[in-house]
Amino acid sequence: MNVGTLKINGKDARILIDTGAQRSFVNEAFAKRLEVQSAPLMQTLVVSTPLGDDVERTCYYLSCGVEVNGQTLTCDFVPLNMIEFDAILGMDWLEKNHARVDCYTKVLELEGNDGETLRFEGDRGRSNSCIISAVRARSMMRKGCHAYLAYVIDKTKDETNINDVRVVCKYPDVFPDDLPGLPPDREIEFVIEVEPGTKPISIPPYRMAPAELDELKTQLQELLDTGFIRPSCSPWGAPVLFVKKKDGTLRMCIDYRQLNKATIKNRYPLPRIDDLFDQLRGATVFSKIDLRSGYHQLKIKESDIPKSAFRTRYGHFEFLVMSFGLTNAPAAFMDLMNRLFHKYLDQFVIVFIDDILIYSRSEEEHERHLVLVLETLREKQLYAKFSKCEFWLKEIGFLGYVVSASGIAVDNKKIEAITDWERPKNVKEVRSFLGLAGYYRKFVEKFSVLASPLTKLTRKGAKFVWDDRCEKGFLELKKRLTEAPVLALPKQGMGYDVYSDASIQGLGCVLMQSGRVIAYASRQLKKHEVNYPTHDLELGAVVFALKIWRHYLYGETCHIYTDHKSLKYVFTQKELNMRQRRWMELIKDYHLVIEYHPGKANVVADALSRKSSSGALLANLRALRARLEVSTDSALVARFEVRPTLLDEIKKGQNLDDELKKVRERMLAGPVEDFRERDDGLLLFRDRVCVPSNDELRKSILEEAHSSAYAMHPGGTKMYRDLKESYWWSGMKREIAEYISRCLTCQQVKAEHQHPSGLLQPLSIPEWKWEHVTMDFMVGLPRTVRNYDAVWVVVDRLTKSAHFLPINTTYPLERLAKLYTDEIVRLHGVPVTIVSDRDPRFTSRFWPKFQESMGTRLKFSTAFHPQTDGQSERVIQILEDMLRACALEFQGSWDNHLALVEFAYNNSYQASIGMPPYEALYGRRCRTPLCWDEVGMAKLEGTELVEITKSKVKLIRERLKTAQDRQKSYADKRRRTLEFKVDDEVFLKVSPWKGIIRFHSRGKLNPRYIGPFRILERIGAVVYRLQLTPELEKIHNVFHVSMLKKYVHDPSHVLEKPPVEVREDLNYAVQPVRVIDRKVKKLRSKEVPMVKVLWKSDRVEEETWETEALMRKQYAFLFE
Repeated sequence: MNVGTLKINGKDARILIDTGAQRSFVNEAFAKRLEVQSAPLMQTLVVSTPLGDDVERTCYYLSCGVEVNGQTLTCDFVPLNMIEFDAILGMDWLEKNHARVDCYTKVLELEGNDGETLRFEGDRGRSNSCIISAVRARSMMRKGCHAYLAYVIDKTKDETNINDVRVVCKYPDVFPDDLPGLPPDREIEFVIEVEPGTKPISIPPYRMAPAELDELKTQLQELLDTGFIRPSCSPWGAPVLFVKKKDGTLRMCIDYRQLNKATIKNRYPLPRIDDLFDQLRGATVFSKIDLRSGYHQLKIKESDIPKSAFRTRYGHFEFLVMSFGLTNAPAAFMDLMNRLFHKYLDQFVIVFIDDILIYSRSEEEHERHLVLVLETLREKQLYAKFSKCEFWLKEIGFLGYVVSASGIAVDNKKIEAITDWERPKNVKEVRSFLGLAGYYRKFVEKFSVLASPLTKLTRKGAKFVWDDRCEKGFLELKKRLTEAPVLALPKQGMGYDVYSDASIQGLGCVLMQSGRVIAYASRQLKKHEVNYPTHDLELGAVVFALKIWRHYLYGETCHIYTDHKSLKYVFTQKELNMRQRRWMELIKDYHLVIEYHPGKANVVADALSRKSSSGALLANLRALRARLEVSTDSALVARFEVRPTLLDEIKKGQNLDDELKKVRERMLAGPVEDFRERDDGLLLFRDRVCVPSNDELRKSILEEAHSSAYAMHPGGTKMYRDLKESYWWSGMKREIAEYISRCLTCQQVKAEHQHPSGLLQPLSIPEWKWEHVTMDFMVGLPRTVRNYDAVWVVVDRLTKSAHFLPINTTYPLERLAKLYTDEIVRLHGVPVTIVSDRDPRFTSRFWPKFQESMGTRLKFSTAFHPQTDGQSERVIQILEDMLRACALEFQGSWDNHLALVEFAYNNSYQASIGMPPYEALYGRRCRTPLCWDEVGMAKLEGTELVEITKSKVKLIRERLKTAQDRQKSYADKRRRTLEFKVDDEVFLKVSPWKGIIRFHSRGKLNPRYIGPFRILERIGAVVYRLQLTPELEKIHNVFHVSMLKKYVHDPSHVLEKPPVEVREDLNYAVQPVRVIDRKVKKLRSKEVPMVKVLWKSDRVEEETWETEALMRKQYAFLFE
């Protein structure tokens, strides 16, 4: 058998290559993870299993992607129950991909999509048996061999279907997949009341990475579509930031910290937990309901909506529903829930914010109670998340307790930190344990007697001998510490104390109230957390406590005691990394006071965080430069190789460095400021290792800190701060900056966090109306009855007046030319210039010739730089908003309202010219129902109208000049001057080329820049022509400076050809395809042979008549 692992729809799958299977099969449980819909088979398929059973199958999963060597091959799978494999690839898939199977070498060869050979090597069978007898195992252990126990925990959880739950199945509308929209008006509205005299708080938006900006657009649109937010002009405004969720996606959060400080706190009482559980006496059946995004199910009071405003790169918005992060949100939602379930509270319902517990004495009674609660939710249009609800249970977890018919029990996870404490192995670990136990000695009867054997081990000079008395005292102390007098029940309103600490072994914390312990908690560090700086570890311990004790601390005053002094200032810290942002989003929901507590006083949490475990061994091994090589034949055969450590190499280099030798000589005469020598002979500068002047050694450190798998190319500031914690050499910061500037990978993939390059180059102001115009197409509109699906937008650059012409995207160029003549030339004459983007219709052969014949010059934007035609782009945005409004307000297709939309636009005030476009064009205001008499009564003589028109044109040009200067000044503040010379090499930004080029299967992991390319010519102030590779010859080779980035050369760079593919049908240059007809044209006494030529540009074809002589001279290949 050929067995191995491949990705199916991006999921790792254990697969079997089976030449004896006619079809391909997939494990039914694994199929649910593929996120594909099943399709019915044409006829029932009978499958014979290896056990001899016949199973009928009526559906299959169509076109699943099997990834082999980076290529995706499709496969149709039939679902089947399997234990050992996730999928079986049978003969249907093997034949389709021309498979060749070598059963001896376990190699499978397939033919890829482009004809190349794909290889898949299966797992080889083990050469030696791994099974030994129990007698042999005992014998080996007596000889000192180490034994390890490996076990597998199945964490998969069967998902309950709503249709399988009694009573609940009748209320599917209460458990939707998403909230349906704005909530209805409820008994209360969320109020944001601020301290008297508070001025509106407005904070500039935080800067974001390109990926965050893309996500911001998406989430803003989702919130707009659901109606939870709307555009705002409020004087209030909080910034937006993103935090990363567990699944890697980003959650948009509003930083309301400053607003929360000014908000008058809502003192509505949250229920006392002990009071809640007093009502459960006699209950035997329980259900729990968790509301879906509960806060979004309550509206904000209309007058307070502006206070919820937030500012983004893409606009100013405000919430119509209660947002997460607002300080009074828990109290307001608790108020709402108490009102809705008031008549059921203390009878069969417990409510804590958005969690609802239903309890009953019998199943018959519970059925009635469930109906009442679900009917209330349906009537009040409150919605729950089914996946987080539990029904018809005899035992249920709620607010950190386990509720059952027997009563209330503490969750065992709360005390496992103490009960799982391993037996101390040395004096240090004994002191750590006694430090914890001694802190609570007043709660343990006969504490001194129980602790006496352990205390003797800590005396100076005493030998460490762990005897039966020590073991008995240790176990009894653990038992006493975890009994009820220690783990007291909390009392609300009295506040809490949390003692937290972090070390390289783990995180530890203790929850206390009025001097009594409520719970202990600790955990080891995860792999990635070992590399956290000290500040983040200590803050992580606080967050760990808040998460596990949320049900206690939420809405309460909490004093956090830590031995890390800088945590006191975390709320005023301005610069936060992504991890700290995520944690601050959680922390701001609590009323915390962080206090500094010296390490010696913080013995409880300190002891919990430093419990010995196998993690200490892993940390010690990680300190070595160790490599474990596993044999291919068996996982039991390995080689452990320890190489000289980096510190050994540095120590050797220090002895050869002249400058450091001088320092050592001065140290012999007496102490030298900032320098000292460690016990192992290593020279330190301010407790950092001195790196000698050795290029190879420094390069290896820089490579490890920048290019290794554990670094992933950090920026200069982060890399310097990381390295300076441990190392020092003269000029280190400069060398790091130079090293990163030469890194080829960073040059290609890093986003620039500088102002955009290239100062604004505004177009010249027109002299008269409709002499200089811009045009563009607004596409993607729904097709109307009259077959329109786009709008041709034509705008006068002087008066800003516009025409909106409905078209179909398939119209031939001749029809567009006629429409242009009828609607633009007829009304305004022939323009002098037309500014447009490089739409294929405008760059075709016909359109330039048509305009040339009329005496109009065409001006095109540079490649992928639409800002050149910013006028049309802005008008299209306004048009989109107007059409959206029409779709909501009026009936019928959008083209029915287009004429009135054009009228409304031309009659609306334009800030840049200081008047409506209609008035700028005709010299007087337009008659509308709002100013009917005023305009109708104005009478002007002909000469007076001419003078007024001239004066208004002069005024408009002055205002445009002022607006243009203002825009340039504003834009240039956020831009930087960047110039290149001919023959310079530059990288080219590829982000605007989506849909034009692709990098095989990298997807979002494409490089940001490709190249480098040589500059051939400078065209204008901010435009350059590049020498592109043959693969990119179809791309227009003139680019704006904002798309270029200087290439920093390094001799070590190996420049490979970028693996890009240009869309096959892309062609900006118009090319002749073939001659399709001939004729002879008579001109006076001369006959001229003509040919009809088919031309092709980017997905646009056109036919024109040309002289045969000219075509033979320029395109001889057409006649071969």
